[in-house]
Amino acid sequence: MLSCPQCANRATRSSRTDDLRTRPSGRVPSCIFQEPQEELMEVTGMLTGAQLLAHVGFPATEVLGPDASEDQIQAMIDRHGLVFVKPVFRGGVGKKGKAGLIGKARDLRTALAEKERLYFAEHRHGNATAKANGVTFEAGVPAEHEIYFSITDDTRYRAPTMTITHRGGVDIEELDKTEIVSIPFDALTGLKAFVVANALTDIGAPKEVISPLVQHLPKLWELMHHYGMTTLELNPIRMRPGKEGRLTPIACDFKCGFDRDDPRVGRLGLPPHLFAADISDFEQEVNQLRTHQGQSDVFVINEAGSILAPTFGGGANSLVTEVLGEAAIISSDFGGNPPYEKMKAVAAICYRHFLKQTNVLFIIGGKSNNTDILETFRGMGDALREHFAKHGPVPLYVVVGRGGPNLVRGMGNLADTLDSLGVPYRFFGFDSAISEVVNYAKRIDDWMRTGGREQIARSMNIAA
Repeated sequence: MLSCPQCANRATRSSRTDDLRTRPSGRVPSCIFQEPQEELMEVTGMLTGAQLLAHVGFPATEVLGPDASEDQIQAMIDRHGLVFVKPVFRGGVGKKGKAGLIGKARDLRTALAEKERLYFAEHRHGNATAKANGVTFEAGVPAEHEIYFSITDDTRYRAPTMTITHRGGVDIEELDKTEIVSIPFDALTGLKAFVVANALTDIGAPKEVISPLVQHLPKLWELMHHYGMTTLELNPIRMRPGKEGRLTPIACDFKCGFDRDDPRVGRLGLPPHLFAADISDFEQEVNQLRTHQGQSDVFVINEAGSILAPTFGGGANSLVTEVLGEAAIISSDFGGNPPYEKMKAVAAICYRHFLKQTNVLFIIGGKSNNTDILETFRGMGDALREHFAKHGPVPLYVVVGRGGPNLVRGMGNLADTLDSLGVPYRFFGFDSAISEVVNYAKRIDDWMRTGGREQIARSMNIAA
């Protein structure tokens, strides 16, 4: 019997065991898991944002791209007195301001110096590292008031939800709850002016900002709804004073996400390179398997990680990625009821690239409504058997947490495969606490690092 001192007496009450090779038992949660979300393509920054806002007539700050001439930059400084120089990253990259990656210039010499500093800047946010390729020059907008505004699909309400505060320009999580409000609204009737007015009144917004915001903010729902967006955020919207003191909302930063499978995105005629990203060979291989059924969304977090976690569902993906941290090799969402052939192909790619370094194969997901667990587990198990046959076995521990149709049959099929390969495993059903399941996988990884891998290798008669 193989004993795991790191995990003894620490698993969930229904999952305590001293035997690494146990039949399916235990539990995995259902309460916080969500069904897989659409694969998103993110657009950030005003270079494209201003063009999109123009479709619905929402005012935006003046912006120049990386190809702007010195004369154009000087003319912008002459008109506005201040320009912001921002690096252009592919996809969504946050916290640029806090990282010192936004430059300010009131003269051409400073603007060009900031361009040189930021043009190929690198930025690390969380587990992701991004490299800029260009900069934008955005006109400064004098204003006393800054607004945060976003629309997104909120799982709490199962409806589009507007979030707004008159304390924009900062991280929303830093605000007091009395200064920000989230209001769901009916997608059929859209975002009405009275919803905006009531929300601003409830949080005590200055009277002078309410009327112009009520006039302009409903336009943003039109932009989101008619062009296949899943989320839209402006932060800040600066309230620029005009003639006779009337304020005009000016968008000064933009972020949105598109559902790449929504045909309405094509109405915008956005160039494909806008959504391109610096991806690895592994990510490219998986992306080529995109079909109408099943998701194949992956991102390499740490090429030197030790936990390979094929994840099913957006909610599970967020939590697993955050908790595993640097130990996670990939962040993934393979939900959406993938057929056997696709799941087997995706798993084979994962194994070929990362199984040799993997301590824990962590198959985790929520209690699905439509994903056939038998089909997905059968595909992953068959891919593992073929990988061992072709490339040789590796010392490995498998942790599984899942719920959904054909769960018992799926776990039984995968258990038979792992038994035949001599791979130890631990299975949890749909009603265990996800935090305990993820922490269990982390403890197994720690144990593998401190002698467990050698124990398993000896039991499998292979080299560690």
